[in-house]
Order: sequence, then C-alpha cells, then structure tokens
Amino acid sequence: MATIKDIRRRIRSVASTQQITKAMEMVAAAKLRRAQDRIISTRPYAAKMTDVMKSLSAAASERSDPLFAIREVHRRTYVVIASDKGLCGAFNANLFRHAETALKGWDRQKVDLIPVGRRANDYFGKRGWKGSFKLPELGDQVDFAKASSLARHLMGIYARGETDSVEILYAKFISTGSRRIVQESFLPIVPETGDHGPEKDYIFEPSAEAIFSDLLPRYVRTRIATAMADSLASEHAARLISMGAATKNAGEMITALTLIRNKLRQAAITKEISELVGGAEALR
Repeated sequence: MATIKDIRRRIRSVASTQQITKAMEMVAAAKLRRAQDRIISTRPYAAKMTDVMKSLSAAASERSDPLFAIREVHRRTYVVIASDKGLCGAFNANLFRHAETALKGWDRQKVDLIPVGRRANDYFGKRGWKGSFKLPELGDQVDFAKASSLARHLMGIYARGETDSVEILYAKFISTGSRRIVQESFLPIVPETGDHGPEKDYIFEPSAEAIFSDLLPRYVRTRIATAMADSLASEHAARLISMGAATKNAGEMITALTLIRNKLRQAAITKEISELVGGAEALR
C-alpha cells in the first residue's frame, strides 16, 4: 500500500506535468491565433485563383497544356501533409488511417507517395515507402520556399508524364474544435463546367502562353501553401485541445491523490490517538 510520502511524491510529479501541459496549451493557443489569421487572409486569394484557373482551363485544353491534360490513371502521386511534432491527440493517426485507405489496393510500383512533415516521413519511411520528393520538416509557419519547391516538383513530374494524377491529403481547418481530413485532386486542372464554364471565349493579352506561364506556377504554389496553412492550423487546434484535456485530467488526478493523502493522514492520526488512549488505559 502506498504511503503518505509516496502520495506526496506523485502529487508533486503530476503538478509538474500539469505546469508543462498548461504552458504547451498556451503556446498552442498563441500559434493557433496566428495560423487562423493566415488562413483567413490566404483562402480568398486561393479560392479566386482556383476559379480563374478552372475557368481558363477550357481555353488551355485547346493548346494541350500538360497540366490540363487528363490521362488514364496508371500511376498516382499522393502528397500527405502531417505535423512535425506529436502531443496533438489523434491528428496524425487519423490522417495516416485515411492515407492507408486511399493507398489500399494500389501496387506500390504505381504509387508515388510524397510525405510532408517529420511524422509523415517517419511513418511512411518505416513502412518502406520511398517517394520521389520529401519535405522532412513543415515548420511552425508556412514556408513559401518549401511550397514552391514542392510545386515545381509536382508540375515537373506531371508535365513529363511520370504520374497521371496528383492528390493531396491534409487536415482542413474548420474551427478550433473541428477539422476534416480531405483528399483533393490537385493535377490535372479540370475545366469548369456549368453556367460559368467552357462556353466563355477569352481574349489573351499579350498571349495565352505568357499568361499561363505566369499563372500556373502561382496557382500550384498557392494551393500547396494553402494546404500547408490548413494543416498547421489544424495541428495547433488539435494540440490546444489535447493539452487542455491533459491539464484538466492532471487537475482531477491531483484532487483524487490529495483526497487519498488526507484519508491516509487521518487514518494515521486516528491510529496514533488509539494507541495513546490504549496505552493510557493500560497504565491505570
């Protein structure tokens, strides 16, 4: 049976852990606020850029631009964006479970898996996946240099015909308590259909080649950066909730241990009083 000294040691240990989890919760809250601001400022630009590219893709298809070419899928590329650090609940586990489901049934020789983030590199590296490109670390903020590097690689392999489809898996940020694992088609760029679709006739100035040579890299880089921003915001939100729950659980454990300590102390006092009374009675 644990002694009062053991209980006190456990209380001190849990209290120390509680201080750490509380500090991590506060840090995650600060990072989440910055990540939310970044998402709010990035999404409108990314959405408009996507609308423009899908609208113009009908005109581009006539010129057989490689990024607009829709081919029969024989080889796929998956970009999986995870976190660099842990202590964020089931954030990475849910993402990897979704990725495993997407990869199920595909021959590894026909799948190019590109992990982004330390956890993704560790997870898929241990399972023997070797992608054509790796981003070992995502960082705490969106790194546009990394986004540009990945964007260039994806455009290159698709234009050269080394892959027939590029898809991105990441956690889309909805709110602090809500996020959703999404699998988005990235390449090829599919023409827009409906009332605002291919029937529009565009006049390109100075030329279609000049416009697309500038817009395409911007579009691909923007979508990659937006996915990274969503993933980072989701990660910080998951860590905030996880550390908040850990802090609360530590408080409840301290309360329970304090109650046990008090009961043991009361029992020891009662025992000493009983011994003193018994000794006094024996001397009469």
